[in-house]
Amino acid sequence: MRETDFVSGFAKGLKVIEAFDETRQRLSIADAAKLTGLDRATVRRSLLTLAELGYAEYDGKFFVLTPKILRLGHAYLSATPLPVLIQPHLDQLSERAGQSASASVLDGTEIVYIARASQRRVMSINLTPGSRLPAFCASMGRVLLASLPDAEARAVLSRTDLRQNTPNTKTDVEDLMAEFRRVREQGYAVIDQELEIGLCSIAVPVENDRGQTVAAINIGAPAAHAPAAEMPGRYLPLLKETQKALRLVLR
Repeated sequence: MRETDFVSGFAKGLKVIEAFDETRQRLSIADAAKLTGLDRATVRRSLLTLAELGYAEYDGKFFVLTPKILRLGHAYLSATPLPVLIQPHLDQLSERAGQSASASVLDGTEIVYIARASQRRVMSINLTPGSRLPAFCASMGRVLLASLPDAEARAVLSRTDLRQNTPNTKTDVEDLMAEFRRVREQGYAVIDQELEIGLCSIAVPVENDRGQTVAAINIGAPAAHAPAAEMPGRYLPLLKETQKALRLVLR
């Protein structure tokens, strides 16, 4: 890409949009500048432009995104058949397992939820399509990273904030690379309270009919109900059935 092809103002505007999330629904200009690392004047122009176009509301101090912003995400959901194809299978998987089931894709250093069937809330945050989690310590993230060549997976880790979410979180790069190889060999990943204390999950890759990994699906459960050591025995057969069914429809 040539330098003259890059629209820096557009990139900065997208960065400002990304500053909003579930815990930061109302932002002042100062808040957004701090979160993005951009100067206040640039942030101010970006936020006022969003407000003028109807993507945000401004009360004189705080900016709040409006429902119109969903058009940006809907463009992706409309352009890819994955969420529509996966959702019925997730619903069935969740019902049979009696636990929440999710599907996600890899986006940089994070996973993005594209579908979810919830039996009960198993995390302190409310996970819905569009939610993001760090890939390195999520079961679906481990599966997706394991599908990459080692050099690419290592490059993702080099850009990742390897934060210790709980005492169980693996943060050493070599330990994680060894874990990715283990996941690749066994065909699934189990997380034992690495994202949040009390949460365990198991994930498998979702492949198309050419054997390419296009997403991941998982089952998450409270550790008190399903300890990590018991998850493969309880849920792996169900996940593999769903995995097989999806491979037939993803072309």
